[in-house]
Amino acid sequence: MKTVDALGQTFGICYATYACDPALSRGRLVAEPECETRTVYQRDRDRIVHSAAFRRLKHKTQVFVSHEGDHYRTRLTHSLEVSQIARSISRCLGLNEELAETLALAHDLGHPPFGHRGEDALNACMLAYGGFDHNAQTLRILTRLERKYAEFDGLNLTWETLEGVVKHNGPLIGNGIQGSVPEPIADYVARHDLEIDTWPGLEAQVAALADDIAYNNHDLDDGLRAGLFRISDVRQIGFIDDAFRAVLDRYPNLEEQRLAHEANRRLISLMMDDLLAETRRRLAEIRPTSSADIRVRKHATATFSAAMAANEKLLKDFLFDNMYAHRSVRGTGDKACRVLYGLFEHFFEEPQVMPAPWCDLAEAGDEPRRARIIADYIAGMTDRFALDEHARLFTVDL
Repeated sequence: MKTVDALGQTFGICYATYACDPALSRGRLVAEPECETRTVYQRDRDRIVHSAAFRRLKHKTQVFVSHEGDHYRTRLTHSLEVSQIARSISRCLGLNEELAETLALAHDLGHPPFGHRGEDALNACMLAYGGFDHNAQTLRILTRLERKYAEFDGLNLTWETLEGVVKHNGPLIGNGIQGSVPEPIADYVARHDLEIDTWPGLEAQVAALADDIAYNNHDLDDGLRAGLFRISDVRQIGFIDDAFRAVLDRYPNLEEQRLAHEANRRLISLMMDDLLAETRRRLAEIRPTSSADIRVRKHATATFSAAMAANEKLLKDFLFDNMYAHRSVRGTGDKACRVLYGLFEHFFEEPQVMPAPWCDLAEAGDEPRRARIIADYIAGMTDRFALDEHARLFTVDL
């Protein structure tokens, strides 16, 4: 059998010294023979793509509920866009593209139906039982809830993938960080230490920023498509206006749909170029010789410049005011919250109405365990299934 290192030589893979090298992976919680044709991170990616949780992302909300239109982003299309951006940035930095792609594809697996409003609703239901956090739920899916392999629950992914899922936004404890660690993460790291007091490898940091680049720009595109705001509104933001001016200087008579797309792709490139420049500047400054050198730093290594970070905040503020808080989006979100509140309360009082094995697991535990099992069940629902379940349980036949 080829070793992972031999695989790298076979395909001519050359990583930067600070990249996560698959030949040096810390391995899996349950030891397995490695694959002859794939590196450990490629195998992680493939397990995620073949998971039930990944398939369900097709019918989970990004901003718009699935029945509101076929052309808006879903969690699945968003994850694919994040993976494309993460791969491109990683290639330019000499990082491990497969690990960055794996983390991009996995990062939203734990989201419940109905987007962030759904997460807020489920967290409110779970406040007395440890709360609900989508990153923690992703870890729970990857290490426990996917049940298809004979020798273990979950997908038995590498240490580096699980580390990146849990702390792609940075350390969870230490360095003056306030707040508690989500219960599912604390439970898991008690038996498999993911070193939640350090920064993750660069691939995870890149995947997190690729997420920001993707959702900022595709929400801008979706918001324009939905008519929540106009091009003239968003051009009030200076760096966005620059992108539109550049397009109009070259194509002065371009129709609005093409104009918006051309400006949007320039904005994505602008943010990627800024991230690459600032990250290269920091790498030249610290001269890391291993991925461990990245982890022990007190600050992020992959990041935007101060100017781009300020621009990104302006865009996020605009999207919050004009899209996420828009009355039509807020109204749909309010209805979605009521659906999840109703489902949670009903399942808690009558767990037997859930299908097996969920009802058996919920009935066998105390209240905190019952609540967590119900949250697992609801979080796994698609938008459409949650609406159908609510209609099935609460529609009265006359």
